[in-house]
Amino acid sequence: MKTILVADDDAANRELVCAILDRHGFRVVGVEDGTEALHRAQAETPDLILLDIHMPRLDGYETLKQIRHQPALRTVPTVAVTASAMAGDEERSLTAGFSAYLAKPYEVEDIVGLVVKLLSNE
Repeated sequence: MKTILVADDDAANRELVCAILDRHGFRVVGVEDGTEALHRAQAETPDLILLDIHMPRLDGYETLKQIRHQPALRTVPTVAVTASAMAGDEERSLTAGFSAYLAKPYEVEDIVGLVVKLLSNE
C-alpha cells in the first residue's frame, strides 16, 4: 500500500483530501504545517507528498527545499497544492522542484488521477 503525506494547515481541506485518498486505497498521513511535514516525511518516507504552499512555520516552498536535502526523500514526487492560483504560480512551483501543481478547488478525479499518474511514474 502506497503512503501519501498530506500537509495542509486548513483542517477541513486536509481531512477531505485524506478521506478521498483513503477511499482510493492509499495509506494517508495528514499534518498541519511544513515543520510537521518534514518530520513525518523523514520518519515515514512516503511514496508521494502533497504540500499546501501557504502554511505556517514552513511554507510549501521551504518545506520542499528541506525535503530535497534529505537523501531518502530527494526523489519522492511532491505536489504543490494552492488556493492562490495566480499567473505564474504553476511555473514557479515546477521551477522550485515540485513534481506537479494542483490548484484549489479541484475535483476528486483531478487529485486521484494526479496521484495515480505520479505513483505510476516511480
